[in-house]
Amino acid sequence: MKAITYRQYGPPEVLQLEEVEKPVPTDQEILIKIKATAVNTADVRLRKADPFLVRLVYGLLKPTKINILGIVLAGEVEALGKAVTRYKKGDQVFGLASFNMGTYAEYICLPEDAGLAIKPANMTFEEAAVIPFGGHTALHFFKKANIRPGQKVLIYGASGAVGTAAVQLARYYGAEVTGVCSAANAELVKSLGAHHVIDYTKTNISAISEKYDVVFDTVGKVSVFALANLLHKNGALLLGSALVKQGLQALWVSMTSSIKIVNGTASTSAEDMNFLKQLLESGEMKAVIDKRFAFAQMAEAHRYVDTGRKRGNVAVTLD
Repeated sequence: MKAITYRQYGPPEVLQLEEVEKPVPTDQEILIKIKATAVNTADVRLRKADPFLVRLVYGLLKPTKINILGIVLAGEVEALGKAVTRYKKGDQVFGLASFNMGTYAEYICLPEDAGLAIKPANMTFEEAAVIPFGGHTALHFFKKANIRPGQKVLIYGASGAVGTAAVQLARYYGAEVTGVCSAANAELVKSLGAHHVIDYTKTNISAISEKYDVVFDTVGKVSVFALANLLHKNGALLLGSALVKQGLQALWVSMTSSIKIVNGTASTSAEDMNFLKQLLESGEMKAVIDKRFAFAQMAEAHRYVDTGRKRGNVAVTLD
């Protein structure tokens, strides 16, 4: 089968189209023919080994643990392990491959209880493939915060993959949503359900006088201390993309205040994917795709994401 591999850390050019062995499902696995995937921050960070901690987990000098990136997919079940009962051949599915990665390929084997669900009937494979990363991440953090109707929620980085999903989910839960993004993305964020939009290029976060019940930072580029100052006394600060510096700041804030800090990675869940499926089919949530690339253009797709100008998601089609 064809796959996009990387044998060293570095720029998008390290991504190469290769022929690799097609996987065979074990008794509890399903073989999925991938129709579409997406380029997300997790893929980019692993490709660049940024932060350095990536090297300690995936290989110090070069990637040795995994050589095929990609965390999301939409595709069709082609074969089943003999113990599989949840899916059948021909099922169209979407979801996450978790930290095993591997969706930059024509096929992947995943456990039948992985973070997968039947693809929403009203969505294309491309649309379905871009939802799981941002949608699942936002849902995970909002559940941890116990988001409730009537709360004031600020989403910093509201126009990215996680941000566009978070705006829609917060609105679904009945919150009053404020999105922080550039002026160029203001209309997009409003169209997704934000009641208010703040242009970060004109308004410094320290100048915001409003207090919020929940602040969700999706980009990890802002001081935790500045974000904490936006919260009510017992508010919740959600750090969806925190690295070492933010993690240390969060530790101090949690020790010196009554603010609830939610940090760490979002675990995958079939239950959550089915919940997102319901929202997508009912129209409560939609996919936001900035650009589409062919499979052979994966390096170009990564190069675009590296610019930092991505609105929503970047889809990659294999079909």
